[in-house]
Amino acid sequence: MKILHVHAHFDDFEFVAAGTFEMWKRKLGAALETRVLVCTDGKAGHHFRNRHQTAEIRLREQQESAKVGGYDLQVLRLPNGQVPREACLLPSVELFAALWKAIRDFEPDYLFCPPLPSEPLAGIHNDHVTVADAVRRVAYMINVPHAYTPEYPADETRSEPVKTPVIVNCYDPYMFGLLGYDLAVDVEDAFERLTRLTWCHQSQISEWLPWVGRHDMRAPESVNDWAVQLRHRIERQNRSLGLPDGRAAEVFTVTAWGAVPSFEQLTQDFPNVISDEPHLQRLRERLMRWKPA
Repeated sequence: MKILHVHAHFDDFEFVAAGTFEMWKRKLGAALETRVLVCTDGKAGHHFRNRHQTAEIRLREQQESAKVGGYDLQVLRLPNGQVPREACLLPSVELFAALWKAIRDFEPDYLFCPPLPSEPLAGIHNDHVTVADAVRRVAYMINVPHAYTPEYPADETRSEPVKTPVIVNCYDPYMFGLLGYDLAVDVEDAFERLTRLTWCHQSQISEWLPWVGRHDMRAPESVNDWAVQLRHRIERQNRSLGLPDGRAAEVFTVTAWGAVPSFEQLTQDFPNVISDEPHLQRLRERLMRWKPA
């Protein structure tokens, strides 16, 4: 089993899917390969460090998180070798080509990415929406071998098929006003690991996020203080999603952008799925419409 998380920024993964990746690892052990792909340079997310310092620090923090979480980390590079600029990410042929190659090189069974807003009144983060849009646009092309050979030359007379993954949207806390999910995963047993993973991003949780003021955060005084804040954050998210208090959870929405799975495949593959019958029944019915038996 291979699972890939594609998101815009250093630290995005830890707040939306790291618990599920950890529980999946505990379920499958060495039979699971995990990769996180960051799609921007990280230079914009600070208020007193310069852009160069910010990028260096945030990359080191993500590398430390990768050591703690035991996942492979990659930073997306465009065909010209450059990393896309944070806060300015826009759909482009070069972005599509780079994502296409990164996905084809890894061939994940499941690809996790941000959602696209369906409600025009919902707030967004530009980089998150651009990544979601790019994944959606590229999805059909994953098994189209000549789609981006001008950017990545290859022998166009010899092609091998490439697996198209199931593409799953993560919850996006930046998409204010747009709530919903298909699958909820109980990650309570990974809460201590989540605390350690998010604590790696000191430039964000202790400096930038409290300053920018969009997350109702104060700078934590210690890792224990941070654990309390993280617990409150999770409980607030649970209440907004109608999930019970007392258990950390991560939520996901299944798309038809890539391969369409069966309901049985999803619930067998995903670890610790919460028995939330109304959501699961809606998902079951939708998958049956998309892929009749």
